[in-house]
Amino acid sequence: MGTPDQDDRGTTERVLALLGLLQQRQVWTGPELAGRLAVTTRTVRRDVDRLRALGYSVEASQGVGGGYRLRPGKEVPPLLLDDAEAIAIAASLLAGAGSGVSGVEEAALGALTKLDRVLPARLREQVRALTSAVESFGDAQMVVDSHALMTLARACRDEVEVAFDYPSRAELRHRRVEPYRLVASGHRWYLLAFDTGAGDWRTFRVDRMGEVTARTWRFTPRQDAPEAAAYVQEGVASRGYPRQARFLVQAPAATVREQVPARAAVVLDRDQASCEVRAGAEDLDFVLLHVALLGHDFEVLDPPDLAGRARELAERLAGAAGAAPGE
Repeated sequence: MGTPDQDDRGTTERVLALLGLLQQRQVWTGPELAGRLAVTTRTVRRDVDRLRALGYSVEASQGVGGGYRLRPGKEVPPLLLDDAEAIAIAASLLAGAGSGVSGVEEAALGALTKLDRVLPARLREQVRALTSAVESFGDAQMVVDSHALMTLARACRDEVEVAFDYPSRAELRHRRVEPYRLVASGHRWYLLAFDTGAGDWRTFRVDRMGEVTARTWRFTPRQDAPEAAAYVQEGVASRGYPRQARFLVQAPAATVREQVPARAAVVLDRDQASCEVRAGAEDLDFVLLHVALLGHDFEVLDPPDLAGRARELAERLAGAAGAAPGE
């Protein structure tokens, strides 16, 4: 006669704990599972039957080396993921979707679709909020606080204001914004939002935000919202610097994009043989030299003084090569 069960957590929680054990190791004996769960082997058998009824394929075998093992079933039951695990998987798949690696993007998007299909309803809504609020450009390898990320994603979806602390000129300022989209690039996440204090669109790095909270105040999406990924990319590569430059480069845009990181410059199509490059910096000499080192003929479009600077550098380089002045 078996001893009474010592576990008083309830059947549902116990069955979930059993499933977690079966996912950790390939084979468990009945007594091992009973000992881990503090129940009788008879209760283990009943809980295994409950898992089978839910669609999990649990195989039982006798003899030496036998026991219970979890095998893939024909039907995929709901995934048992907590909030942090669901967010981590979604963020990883989004990184793959924006990686630019051939074949990876399509597979990652397919996996996101499957994840959405099999998650329980509560987690499905959270992950869907993340995936629908995210765009990317360049190489998307992202590290960010998951709680802040999900708070912003849900706010984008639900169209509610968010508040956070953000550094500005060596001091923290409290911001209140209307979040529009999350954009991923490089090792960072960015938020495109309408800053109600500044009365204009702004780009914020999520890793620099502090005390991110969603407010209860709902907003109506603005009709003048820019295209998120393009706007954030130009802000990161050009608009966020004190000085900006534009160049006409005699090479196809696709060729130049392979040479220039998305965070360093915006490359716009002109025609099949040329493109426009926009970039910003504290000192435009560095931008000028980088464009020159691309190895293509180019022309300075803006600012006018940079064209004069290009002539000065050309004469200096010609002198270094031993050419006569003006040659």
